[in-house]
Amino acid sequence: MADSFDGVRALVTGGASGIGAATAELFADRGAHVAVLDRTPVDGAFVADVTDDAQVRTAVDAAADWLGGLDVLVNCAGIGARGDISANDDAEWRNVFEVNVFGLVRVTRAALPYLRRSERAAIVNVASIASTAGLPSRALYSASKGAVLSLTLATAADLVREGVRVNAVTPGTADTPWVGRLLDAADDPAAERTALEARQPHGRLVSAAEVAGAIAYLADPAAGSTTGTWLAVDGGMAGLRLRPG
Repeated sequence: MADSFDGVRALVTGGASGIGAATAELFADRGAHVAVLDRTPVDGAFVADVTDDAQVRTAVDAAADWLGGLDVLVNCAGIGARGDISANDDAEWRNVFEVNVFGLVRVTRAALPYLRRSERAAIVNVASIASTAGLPSRALYSASKGAVLSLTLATAADLVREGVRVNAVTPGTADTPWVGRLLDAADDPAAERTALEARQPHGRLVSAAEVAGAIAYLADPAAGSTTGTWLAVDGGMAGLRLRPG
């Protein structure tokens, strides 16, 4: 698999920081040609807000033109929310779904004509442990990421006979700038970090590089029979039930 990314043309949304940036870097290190789409104007990024369909279509077309086509799409752009089902007003519910779900739809819809012309087409969506496990104070975020996971499976079914593979990763709590902001906002950031680390069986936060590695596996042309599934990168949180230490 070492050389299977050579020449792969990939677009990574949310690629300016966190998991998206780690994914773009890993793909490039493995020989892929990578374009980043982000609302933050960083060097080399195609700038677009995923809540704006016109911006998305313009940016995806420009990225595909620059790459000479498109083989891989990684939908990493997303935002978070805290609180139980009564904590967030309608406007915040709409905003989170606009980014996490409808934004993914917009980018995928714009990229699909290019992916359909590729012989090694793959889409990888970034869902969350919140897609598959009930987490406290994450009602809105969990609902949006649950939609991402369901959408991944439905899209995989729609596209499998066209040769487009669709999968997802479900990271646990990752050491990213977004989680850093959540910790900074806590009453006791150190205690909150300790609690987040402790709930993952391996006892620490997941690194962005570890999630990127899972994304790379799912996107790799060598994984040609892997579609319609998700890969947990959560330190065992989804599946392990350890006795208290």
